[in-house]
Amino acid sequence: MGMFKQLTRFTSVACFAAGFAAFGSAPAGAAPDPNFHIYIAYGQSNMGGTADAQSADKAENPRFKIFASQKCSGKGRNTIGEVYPAVPSLFNCGNTISIADWFGRTMADSMPDVTIGIIPVAVGGASIKLFDQDQYATYLSTAESWLQNYAKEYASDGNVTKTIIDIAKKAQQVGVIKGFIFHQGETDGGYPDWPKIVKKTRDDILKALDMSSDTVPFVAGELLRSGCCYSDRVSKLPNTMDNTYYASSEGLDGNGVDRYHFGHDAYVTFGKRYAAQMLKAVNRAPVVPEPQKPFKGKSFEIPGKIEAEDFDIPGVGSGNDSFKENDSEDHGGSNYREGTGVDIYKKATGYIVGYNQEGEWLEYSVNVKEAGEYSFYASVASANETSGFQMSLDGKNITEVISVPKNEGEDNYDDYNKVRATVNLPAGEHILRFTVTGSWMDVDYFVFGEDEIVCFANCTDFVKPALSHASGTESYRIFDMNGNYLGKVRASGLQELRASAKTLVKTGGTFIAKSRAGSTTIRVMK
Repeated sequence: MGMFKQLTRFTSVACFAAGFAAFGSAPAGAAPDPNFHIYIAYGQSNMGGTADAQSADKAENPRFKIFASQKCSGKGRNTIGEVYPAVPSLFNCGNTISIADWFGRTMADSMPDVTIGIIPVAVGGASIKLFDQDQYATYLSTAESWLQNYAKEYASDGNVTKTIIDIAKKAQQVGVIKGFIFHQGETDGGYPDWPKIVKKTRDDILKALDMSSDTVPFVAGELLRSGCCYSDRVSKLPNTMDNTYYASSEGLDGNGVDRYHFGHDAYVTFGKRYAAQMLKAVNRAPVVPEPQKPFKGKSFEIPGKIEAEDFDIPGVGSGNDSFKENDSEDHGGSNYREGTGVDIYKKATGYIVGYNQEGEWLEYSVNVKEAGEYSFYASVASANETSGFQMSLDGKNITEVISVPKNEGEDNYDDYNKVRATVNLPAGEHILRFTVTGSWMDVDYFVFGEDEIVCFANCTDFVKPALSHASGTESYRIFDMNGNYLGKVRASGLQELRASAKTLVKTGGTFIAKSRAGSTTIRVMK
């Protein structure tokens, strides 16, 4: 990650297209090209395509590629997940075209500075249950042998969604997943949960790829209107799925052989209609990559203090994010860093980052003045027994997972504890990452210092290892947040500590309690 973050030069689109024959074996550490747009195409037989390819379908477009999902030695596609020219058949080793063929060609023609990639997985006759990782095994166990064998062409165990995810993860190393195209439903005419499971299949794939539906459009196509199975379910999907669109099948002819499949010209038109819907939702402009930047214009100095809410401004292009949120809603409501979706709350100590969930992370540009060993402290609060986090530098962990103590009292996120570790840091400019490993914790700030005691202007030397949770009575010195000494109390546990400290303060607020065991912040109400 650190190498990606500091890259500022990307391969030009022209060179990218010219050298694509070796693209599947790009050098290690090369940044994903933000102008290589990749689409996941999945469904059943109409997505796979049944019409014979004609000469125009076979003309190679140098900016239209596929990631091989089956080995087809006759077409020179011998490695699953590698990039090859998108020539029929995209979904198997035959000579048929599908919706994806002319979707991809139209997208490439519409964006001359962009290369289009398709990840193709389609199983004829399959229910949407095949793409649900919670149902596929049970579904296949009772399916006819021909359908089982069809699914196994993509995955030996029939888990075709895992194949999509595995290929997509490899694709993310070289480009950007931009959207889904989907056609399925002929098999599921009587399945009432179909819309819900369609959404689940998409969401499961996005979760595995560490992506959000907010930025990844989904286009579904209607079934053959003159066929056996047409209904308005597809056109209603946008009512239950966010960032979802549908391509109309109005006026498209069938193949004249069965009641399920479109004819050749219909596939061409249908693919173009899919592209028209996707082009409404996707950002069409070529991306000029930009690295992330320090929030206040200058990297944090180490040794020094880092406010959690002052994470970097995200850059532009794949690999230049500066934070990850599991949802886009700002639960904090403070309007600080508005538009990021990071949950920032206003408390007595200032701004803090709360509602932290497992898998979320924040990054900070830092400048380590001298290489060496540093004491690391974090000010954190949690009412949960399993909260925790880990720190890394340029993608390499510098701490083990650090547990966050559970506060006494129900839903108590007002009492902050100091947790610590000793870290070894190299000198120079780096990207520091805070990663949540256990949900539901708040974080106020981080401190890196050369000594056991770290102090800044207007503070005392209270930053020490977090208080032990011994049951015995201890003596505590109480300070306000400016470091002014207020007096001494004796208490056993945080509740008694807060009640005792209340006698020393004139107004409510946050105060520092220091004992031989360490220190903590406490919230006192008046």
